[in-house]
Amino acid sequence: MGTAVENEVVTLTNAERAKGGCAPLKHDPQLRAAAFGHSSDMAKNNYFSHTSQDGRSFLDRIRAAGFTGGSGWAENIAKGQPTAASVVQAWMNSAGHKANIMNCKYNLIGVGAATASGGQIVWTQDFAAR
Repeated sequence: MGTAVENEVVTLTNAERAKGGCAPLKHDPQLRAAAFGHSSDMAKNNYFSHTSQDGRSFLDRIRAAGFTGGSGWAENIAKGQPTAASVVQAWMNSAGHKANIMNCKYNLIGVGAATASGGQIVWTQDFAAR
């Protein structure tokens, strides 16, 4: 469903979760659309924030992508890591991002990677429990 590099992020994220006893996340098309849309917007408009420039939160973007229901959500963002392995490692080295990855209540993920004009990759992971 995602690009090869986005799917690699899902695989590597699931490998980290397995170390902590969490079930694998399923790549959800609506979460992927929300994540890619946010990465793409940040890359195109040269900003880096969980809040879109129009004021929307990650949950607003997830809902706008058609995701319904759910009982928990989170978002990780990163910028500049050149590979799937390097971005997952960066998230695992950050307590807050790692907590999202290792939260066993989440069972769905969307990953978006977009390249900014300067060549840096902007990454988004959206998590949900449903």
